[in-house]
Amino acid sequence: MTFPLNLLSLCGAVALLLWGSHMVQTGIQRAFGPRLGAFLASALHGRLQAFLAGVGVTALLQSSTATGLMATGFAAAGMVDLVPALAVMLGANVGTTLVAQFLTFNVTAFAPTFILLGVILFRRDSGAARDVGRAFIGLGLMFLALSQLLDLMMVYEDTPSLRMLLGAIATEPLVDVLVAAGLTWAAHSSVAVVLFVMSLAARGAVPPDAAFALVLGANIGAAINPVLEGPAGDDPVAKRLPLGNLITRVAGAAVALAFLAPIGRFMVTAFPDNGRAVVNFHTLFNLVVAAAFFPILPYYASLLKRLLPRREDPADPANPIYLDAAARETPIIALGGAGREALRLVDLVQETIGATRLAVEKGDRRAAVEARRRDDLIDRLAGAIKGYLVSLDPEALSAADQRRMGEIATFVSEIEQAGDALSRGFLAALAKQLKDAIGLDPADRDEVLRMIDRLDGNLRTAGSLFMTEDPRVAHLLADEKIAFRDAESQAALAHLNAIGSGSAALARASAFRLELMRDLKQINGHIVAASAYPLLERTGELLPSRHLARKR
Repeated sequence: MTFPLNLLSLCGAVALLLWGSHMVQTGIQRAFGPRLGAFLASALHGRLQAFLAGVGVTALLQSSTATGLMATGFAAAGMVDLVPALAVMLGANVGTTLVAQFLTFNVTAFAPTFILLGVILFRRDSGAARDVGRAFIGLGLMFLALSQLLDLMMVYEDTPSLRMLLGAIATEPLVDVLVAAGLTWAAHSSVAVVLFVMSLAARGAVPPDAAFALVLGANIGAAINPVLEGPAGDDPVAKRLPLGNLITRVAGAAVALAFLAPIGRFMVTAFPDNGRAVVNFHTLFNLVVAAAFFPILPYYASLLKRLLPRREDPADPANPIYLDAAARETPIIALGGAGREALRLVDLVQETIGATRLAVEKGDRRAAVEARRRDDLIDRLAGAIKGYLVSLDPEALSAADQRRMGEIATFVSEIEQAGDALSRGFLAALAKQLKDAIGLDPADRDEVLRMIDRLDGNLRTAGSLFMTEDPRVAHLLADEKIAFRDAESQAALAHLNAIGSGSAALARASAFRLELMRDLKQINGHIVAASAYPLLERTGELLPSRHLARKR
């Protein structure tokens, strides 16, 4: 019974180490995640800056996988170029080794202090304090788990069955690499696996060369998760960064495995403590890989782009036309292209409004469902425009450029939200009510169609105002909110009268009309906020609640 109990204790210690690492990662992400993401995005404009950012963010998150997923998202959205994104991953690989280095020092005595401080913070009401407390508790648990692992290795040191199993594995370095890669992929933590290998090596359970091979496998396993868990979709562009990172680690591991014997002799001679030799090998491996690939990142990125070309569909209206990557160096040209692309976004929403009008006029639920499917096109084009704006170097923008970029971002966001409200609000309600056989009488249908036409005209006006910036047009567009507010009020009054009549059918029909009018009012509000309000605010003609009356 001794061996099964000890094995259970070993598994429990490993699980505690993994859970502690998970608590640290989630605590830091919840407390500082948005700021870390913004910091990482802002740093992705130069190789060295991106490399250092990758080191720092990973050291805080204690997970190169988390950093890799963030960088992969930025690169897939076109917010950053592939070269600095690859530099971030090289930095992330080095950053995760710093975590392992820190945890190898004699920090067990501080475990109760970290847990106590974490519990105190966790019991506070503040969300940020609770998240930081969660991270401190996780650190304390990791310290305790590491100490327990080292103690358990003393128990297993003379266990014949374990020594036989580890001895069989140790004779095949390639098997060591595959086993460690699988464990790291399953555990989502190269730090935990490296620390476990360090514990085995420190107690002599595995020879140094086998431990080094296991570390190589842990590095490969850590690069597998971003490949499998990166952005969804079949566009090869989304796979460039995670696959590029995996290839660098596999290439580095292959070279290290070929020269494992001389590398092992050097490490053992330089670091007589086998546990310390394992962790230092982990750090040196990633430093050497970073040094080897850093100078050739532009050529490596070009190779990845050729191997994984962007999948283009010329007929897809969501594909940007005017977002020229080369124009990023000339802000005035880049902003002009983004502005033209924003008008294409208006065209997509107008087409959706046209399809919506047809669905209302014909009372066709299928037409309403088909119109809703255009929402994905709107979201994709809006995302491409916003990603392009974020990629512009803020230091190259003048004050006027900064203002225009803000106006474009506001316009795109509001038009996108108008499209979302049309699809997920108006069209969703229309499809549901038509499915339930609740329609509009001819008078109500004509009123809804009239407001849809008015909405379409307001969208055209918003697009024109976005380009001309004429305050007179801004006032006319802002005044349109009154018409939609009145239409909603009339629909609400009609609904109350229908309820008072006692007719359930009239009440359902009037509720349907009221829901549609409220959705149209919301859509129109986004259209007004897209171009009229920013201009009126800049000219000092907008109060916190409404725009100022024009002087006659």
